[in-house]
Amino acid sequence: MKVLVAGLGNMGRSHALAWAKQEGAEIVALVNRSEVPLPAELQGIKRYSDYAQALAETKPDLVVVATYSDSHAEYAIAAMRAGAHVFVEKPLATTVEDAERVVAVSRETGRKLVVGYILRHHPSWQRLISEARGLGGPYVFRLNLNQQSSGPTWEVHKALMQTMSPIVDCGVHYVDVMCQITDAAPVEVRGMGLRLSQEIAPDMYNYGHFQVLFEDGSVGWYEAGWGPMMSDTAFFVKDVVSPNGAVSIRMPDDARSDDIDTHTQTAKIRLHKVGQPDQDLSMQGEPDHQALCDAEAAFMALVIAEDHDLTRHGADAVASLAVCLAADQSIRTGQPVRLKD
Repeated sequence: MKVLVAGLGNMGRSHALAWAKQEGAEIVALVNRSEVPLPAELQGIKRYSDYAQALAETKPDLVVVATYSDSHAEYAIAAMRAGAHVFVEKPLATTVEDAERVVAVSRETGRKLVVGYILRHHPSWQRLISEARGLGGPYVFRLNLNQQSSGPTWEVHKALMQTMSPIVDCGVHYVDVMCQITDAAPVEVRGMGLRLSQEIAPDMYNYGHFQVLFEDGSVGWYEAGWGPMMSDTAFFVKDVVSPNGAVSIRMPDDARSDDIDTHTQTAKIRLHKVGQPDQDLSMQGEPDHQALCDAEAAFMALVIAEDHDLTRHGADAVASLAVCLAADQSIRTGQPVRLKD
């Protein structure tokens, strides 16, 4: 399987490293607008600055899209129309309409489309979802990911905020978790946000939070903030409450908000059932960030080889994006957004 990787930032490099060791795959091209240093495993692979040229000349079987969000839809559609399957980093697009268009082209061309919801491949998050569903709803979801970023990480965040707010970029992961647990449609979103830095565009905010109401009565809260001003107190809250108890991710005391592995690792899960002693479920030996990217590559290869039906996968990606974009709309207008009447 010939693989083209577009975008060589943190995620792009991780995906490229995953495909470099994926059995039966060969990376035929790497695409990035600028020259960037690469690890030894990626040296010697042909590099392009122009995506369209790379696509036309190498004719890949699979394209990995890990560029900035505003090019995700365009690149994914071009790849599928050229005959390639697509793995695209989240979020799938910057509008619901574009996301739906990408999914429609996948159906039309018969090409597989997988969106990079990395937590779906994490055994600890799979366990969290399973335990929460076992408690039964309706649920209260309390989730956040604040990052006290500085130096190069803050520069990356500022670049991301040229096209996407933190609550959309990160929020799609956690709304996807909410939706997997409750399996009910989101019906309303209410958001608030604030610009806490003069280093970002006047119409952008680097802190936001929103509430989402679900059809089954469940309610969810998500918060995200980026920048050197952010507090690292309670920066990682992952808590699901039901009438029968709660299940929570418990982070180690020395966890750092700017460490990418912290965003996926869990240390332990605490299961609280009403009237019973709490249980701490050890998550020792869980995969790090690169191992999760390896798992995503293996999943992509499997769905192609076994012709998996990804209809629900595409619908879920659009649904979680719709909630986060509704939150962004609510923040900008000051009004709640109805998703379903």
